[in-house]
Amino acid sequence: MKVGLVGVAGVPLGKHKVKDPRLDQADKLVKADNKTYAFVDVVGEEEASTADAIVASPEGRFDLIEKDLEFAETRLERNPPAAEKAVLERIKAHLESEGVVAEAGLTPEELHLIESHAFVTAKPIVVAEAADSAAFDDFLVRVVSASGYISFLTVGGSENRAWLIRKGATAQEAGGAIHTDIQKGFIRVEIIGYDDFVAAGGETQAKHANKMRVETKSYVMQDYDLANFRFKK
Repeated sequence: MKVGLVGVAGVPLGKHKVKDPRLDQADKLVKADNKTYAFVDVVGEEEASTADAIVASPEGRFDLIEKDLEFAETRLERNPPAAEKAVLERIKAHLESEGVVAEAGLTPEELHLIESHAFVTAKPIVVAEAADSAAFDDFLVRVVSASGYISFLTVGGSENRAWLIRKGATAQEAGGAIHTDIQKGFIRVEIIGYDDFVAAGGETQAKHANKMRVETKSYVMQDYDLANFRFKK
């Protein structure tokens, strides 16, 4: 996952840990040699157009709206096809009200009509105040959630680790976040819901309480599921 900064000062670029306290809790319940947070790549404003989400200062958010508004007005002046024109006019009105494209209520079909225009505010945008920038890695937990991503856990042995996937990802796709061999050779996945895991006091205890279930490749992963993948090597 890539996060672009717009108008946010004092945050170093590069890889940042997503310090979700749920991993800290899991690490207390299951012994492992290491604890590994999920991470995101933080890039500057020049790469914001290719980022999955944007973290902007209040002023930066306004600047992005202004840029998208200017583009919408320019495109409308070129007399686009009627269907596209109708969508652009809706976008223009929303931007003029200081809203962002991502919150304009466009349908998938309408988004498809304007996807080639790459409106920057069509991406998830999270506004960062000064306090958020000062504790940026903690703030990333909220950014990830707002950006349509979730995590799942693998625990025990050498590592307790959180893995980022897009919300709606299947179990087979989640396996690919660890290694393509798991996705290709997927057989099944053993799942324990995070709340069941914590309530039981650990992975072994959750299994004894019959909280583990076996799911197929089409299972839609839930946020902070504990997963143990079975696959053909």
